[in-house]
Amino acid sequence: MVGHSLIGELLWYSIIPILRRGKMVAQHGDFGGEQTRGRKTMSILSKVSKLAAGSAIALSVTASAAFAETVIRIQSVLPAKADEVFMLNEFGKDVAALTNGEVKFEVLPDGAIAAKNNILDAVDKGLVEAGFAWTHYWGGKHPAANLFGAPIAGAGVGLDNIAFISWFQYGGGKELYDQLWDEMGVNVKGFMLQPVGPEALGWFKEPITSMDDFRKYRFRAPPGMVGQAYKDIGVASVAMGGGDILPALQSGTIDAAEWCCPKPDSVFGFQKVLKHYYLQGLHQVVVNADLYINGDVYDGLTDLQKKALEVAANASLSKAMSYRIFENGKALKDLTENHGVILHDTPADYFPAYMNAARALLEKNAAENAFFAKVWQSQKDFAAIAVPFWAGAQTSNASLGKAFADTLK
Repeated sequence: MVGHSLIGELLWYSIIPILRRGKMVAQHGDFGGEQTRGRKTMSILSKVSKLAAGSAIALSVTASAAFAETVIRIQSVLPAKADEVFMLNEFGKDVAALTNGEVKFEVLPDGAIAAKNNILDAVDKGLVEAGFAWTHYWGGKHPAANLFGAPIAGAGVGLDNIAFISWFQYGGGKELYDQLWDEMGVNVKGFMLQPVGPEALGWFKEPITSMDDFRKYRFRAPPGMVGQAYKDIGVASVAMGGGDILPALQSGTIDAAEWCCPKPDSVFGFQKVLKHYYLQGLHQVVVNADLYINGDVYDGLTDLQKKALEVAANASLSKAMSYRIFENGKALKDLTENHGVILHDTPADYFPAYMNAARALLEKNAAENAFFAKVWQSQKDFAAIAVPFWAGAQTSNASLGKAFADTLK
């Protein structure tokens, strides 16, 4: 609109002298040569008028092109009611605001275009513009996907979700993450959006006091390296999507499960079937939900639009953690006070058993895949510097918080 006004003013001020001259001719009734010049003046005015109209149309077309709306459809692995989808929509609102509505996201219902395990392929092939999932879901395409989506047992070096984001943003993780898609051979631009964790060990029909008790259950566990570690310590683990867990529990296909944390777990309704809940787990101390955009779609965006996605993604990393802390706190209070859920401490022998299995898997994959080894070494190098400080600081914070929590019992 500013461009329209400026050019309009320039055109107007260029016309004024001609208008004045035409007015003088008319007033003085100058015939002959002046009359000829008057006709020429009117001819010039007509041309200028047409020029002004043409300029306005050209500007209008240019403005329309500049403000063309790009709608990017996202196929999610989750149903619309999931917390992750709520936060995904918040990310979309930020992008729309930062681009003045030029780029908008539309989250499609679960399974609208592709099945959960085919979402990345659908984005790669351009069947849908974008997908949303946890990157460890693609561990079958490349083992290093596990180190970004769900670095098992904190990558074996004590990374929690905050330390992981520090590695990702300032310890070289983002550069390796961008390289991952080329290693996979997919035409995708990835954005890490939602770091979650630590995740709860899970839900059980009866209390468990040891790993022997745990091994009696058919247990829903995540796919990839995380689930494999459970198999390696003798747990009958089964991978399935979040929306399938409650029906599987109700039908007896499985009899114990983990998904995430109090709020997402309660949304899926696990408390309707199981009442014994264990918060402390090692399998997913960190887990990240990510956005995948088709590479051609991403390349079609302007530099400013790409920057808007980056800024909104960085904001989402913080907002997702903030949202989860409060929402999980409210959900845990509701579960224990209103739904008969009993909170337990995880059996002590779980921790060394799972950690040993995790370490063995990390070492095995590092020996077999050079890029996996490169990513894991980067995480270990970062941890050697950051974890001694962060773990020490968090120990005092956790003790203080635990002391306060005990006063509420």
